[in-house]
Amino acid sequence: MFGSIGGPELLVIFLVALLIFGPRKLPELGKAVGRGLAEFRKAASDLRDTLETEVDREKAPARRGGASADPEAPAPEPTGATDAGKPSEPS
Repeated sequence: MFGSIGGPELLVIFLVALLIFGPRKLPELGKAVGRGLAEFRKAASDLRDTLETEVDREKAPARRGGASADPEAPAPEPTGATDAGKPSEPS
């Protein structure tokens, strides 16, 4: 979790923080750091979910057979349709 930081290094860091901030402030600092990390993880998770949703939305038209990504684009004419049975319009 901490990479190359082992037990003795963490103990030294804890003792230095205890000397600098004192025993009363140390729990408050721990809570603040914990809240900050939790908020960062939540924001990172939200960003990842949003990106995955957008990527899936972009890939969806390709899965439907190459339909246009523009929802307002006109629908293509069905193949084999002719105007033979329709009356012609006057010009």
